[in-house]
Amino acid sequence: MKTILILGAGMSASSLIRYLLAHSEAENWHVKIVDQNIDLVKKKIDGHPNAEALSFNALDSKERKPAIAHADLVISMLPAIYHVEVAKDCIEVRTDLITPSYISTEMRALNQEAIEAGIVIMNEIGVDPGIDHMSAMKVIDHIKAIGGTLTSFRSFCGGLLAPESDNNPWHYKFTWNPRNVIVAGQGPAALYMDNNEYKYIPYSQLFKKLDRFEIPPYGKFDGYANRNSLIYASTYGIEGIPTIYRGTLRRPNYCQGWDVFIQLGMTDDSYAMTNSETLTPRSFLNAFLPYELHTPVEDKFKKVLGEENAYLFDQFESMGIFDDSYTYGIENASPAKLLQQLLEPKWKLEPGDKDMLVMYHEFEYQINHEQKKITSSLVSLGVDEVYTAMSNTVGLPVAIAAKLILAGEIQEKGVTLPVNKKVYEPILKELESFGIIFEEKEQTIK
Repeated sequence: MKTILILGAGMSASSLIRYLLAHSEAENWHVKIVDQNIDLVKKKIDGHPNAEALSFNALDSKERKPAIAHADLVISMLPAIYHVEVAKDCIEVRTDLITPSYISTEMRALNQEAIEAGIVIMNEIGVDPGIDHMSAMKVIDHIKAIGGTLTSFRSFCGGLLAPESDNNPWHYKFTWNPRNVIVAGQGPAALYMDNNEYKYIPYSQLFKKLDRFEIPPYGKFDGYANRNSLIYASTYGIEGIPTIYRGTLRRPNYCQGWDVFIQLGMTDDSYAMTNSETLTPRSFLNAFLPYELHTPVEDKFKKVLGEENAYLFDQFESMGIFDDSYTYGIENASPAKLLQQLLEPKWKLEPGDKDMLVMYHEFEYQINHEQKKITSSLVSLGVDEVYTAMSNTVGLPVAIAAKLILAGEIQEKGVTLPVNKKVYEPILKELESFGIIFEEKEQTIK
């Protein structure tokens, strides 16, 4: 019997755990799961005979390493900042590792050590990153195989609400780490290539410069740029491509509203607010508005919005930003932390809520003196607030990759990601059985 150790059982792990347990008898697996909330683990394994709930500090190498040493494969669903330390433990005890997160510079530096240890450290095998890589490489490899020359690649992905569950004026609820949503786009300016010209979008402009397009029958979407699109040219083997752009999807009016928070400074995570524990949502907002003795906060905020954005007022009112009935009670909190505290209960998936994962690729290429365009789109709907589209599209590729590694069908060693045809083909094929299917269309550009 082979042992799989899962570190973390949060929102994105539900479908992963369900898949592994469903296949555990046929594959002869024993699945061990550790989380700081052991009751959550017990709920997700529901007494399954091939599952075991563990209670130790997965962030502590001394407690983590013995469990890793007794496992054949580790799946880290911990926050990304802990993956490198987990990888070092896996290298030391020669245990394969899967993470759904981006390969950091520190993780990439472990490549030779992982090769020498004879293990694979498979990263970027969730949805974004993950399914985006695999589905893009499928089309890119096809274009190369027929002799085409790729001239433009644009890709967008977003976790949103299914239409039937969209009762939030922002058209959004959390299906991923809320903190990552609050601080999205901060740091260096977004960088992409447009017709062989480098383009930069600083954080202050990020939610202003949007692409809008429609995916029938699901309606319209806005896309804003991710941090550095250029790194994917080498990842996909398309160095020198004239246009490459990767972005995140939201529904219309989300980005317009979020930009207001950015301009006010309420997403800043670089300093602590004085007396933050005494602030109410209303006084939190007012701290970023000018002092006007006889002007209500609502009216001052409307001045900030101006006539052009007056239609956004209801969105802000819906999140309780004008509430003065309670204090945050958090000492030394940054504006970003207080904004997260405000939004988490407001944007939480309720029982029965369904989310929606949307991915959209555009490829332009030349062949036989003609310009062609391929669009590839995926819309995946969740089942409920536990088995979400996000959980499916993150967890299922991880689980399928685990099966392939344990069966010896993935032979790669070192720090890698799923851009090899031998890896992405079987995973994409099995994902289709779960309804995760891309619709591809091709046209000639005149």
